[in-house]
Amino acid sequence: MHRNDRIQIDPDVCHGKPMIRGTRVPVSVIIGSLAAGMDRAEIEAEYDLTVDDIQAALQFANERMMQGSFRARCLLTVILAEPLLR
Repeated sequence: MHRNDRIQIDPDVCHGKPMIRGTRVPVSVIIGSLAAGMDRAEIEAEYDLTVDDIQAALQFANERMMQGSFRARCLLTVILAEPLLR
């Protein structure tokens, strides 16, 4: 399965936010958890995900950033989280 096949966007599920297919876990929760310092094993256990799910979320977020299709709110989150990553 291609990693992006793991991501679904359905307007009837969680207001159309990108989610891991078959779950109600938004990509933003995975990215936010990593930014907050959780490691992959913690995220897998907390949200019942696989390594491939987490990789798909990262790939999806990266593709959206490269395309420029992100909201200013996402950029603000990255800027505010940056000191925590040092």
